[in-house]
Amino acid sequence: MSNATALTLVSHHLCPYVQRAAIALAEKGVPFERVDIDLAAKPGWFMAISPLGKVPLLRVGDAVIFESAVILEYLEETRAPPLHPADALARAEHRAWIEFGSAILSDIAGLYSAADAASFATKLAALKEKFARLEARLGDGPWFAGERFSLVDAVFAPVFRYFDAFERIGDFAVLADRAKVARWRAALASRASVKAAVGPDYAQRLWAFLLARDSHLARLMAGGPGPVAARPEAAASGGR
Repeated sequence: MSNATALTLVSHHLCPYVQRAAIALAEKGVPFERVDIDLAAKPGWFMAISPLGKVPLLRVGDAVIFESAVILEYLEETRAPPLHPADALARAEHRAWIEFGSAILSDIAGLYSAADAASFATKLAALKEKFARLEARLGDGPWFAGERFSLVDAVFAPVFRYFDAFERIGDFAVLADRAKVARWRAALASRASVKAAVGPDYAQRLWAFLLARDSHLARLMAGGPGPVAARPEAAASGGR
C-alpha cells in the first residue's frame, strides 16, 4: 500500500489510546486528519466501521484498522522511521511493556471509578506496585530505551497525563521516590509529539470528566483547585 494513502485518525478528546497513535504518527512525520467523535452519541457512520464501537480507528484509504496496538504495528510496518528496536528479542520486550502500559491504564480507570475509599486504596496499591516495577526497569537515559524514543514512550505519555490531574487532588504517593520515572515523565511532557497529541483544553476536559463521576475521587475533588470545568465527557478511555 502506498505511503501516500490518506490517513484519518478517528478520535476522542480524552482517549489515551488515541494519543498513542497520534504520537507515533507525529514521530514518523506522517500527515493525517483527526476526526473527534462524541462517545456518548456515537454517529452512525462510526458504528458502521467500528466493530467494537471504540476509538481509535485509523482509516487508510477505504480500509479501517481498529485497536491501538494494531494501529501502532501497522505504522511500524509501513512508515519510517521505526520506533521499535531492530533486535527481535528487544522488540518482544517492548511489546510486553506496551501491554503493561495498558494494564496501568486499566488500573487508572479503576482508580477514578472506585466507588469508595477501600476500592480506591486497592487501585492505588496496584498502581504503586506497577510503577515500582517500572522504576526497576528504567535505565539512565531520558526514554524507556535510553537515548532513543520508542513506541513504549508513546504508550506511557498518556498515562502520566492522568497524574497531572491526580496530583492536584491529593498526595497519593503513586510516583513518590521514583527518580527514573520522574525523569521519564518530564522528558515525555516536553516532547513535541506528546504535546500535540491532545487539544489545548485537554486538562479542563479531563477534570470535568473526573468530577462528573459518582466516585470516591470525585468526592475528593469537590471544591478543589482544579481547572475551570468544561462539559463532562462520555469516556476518558474510549478503546485500547
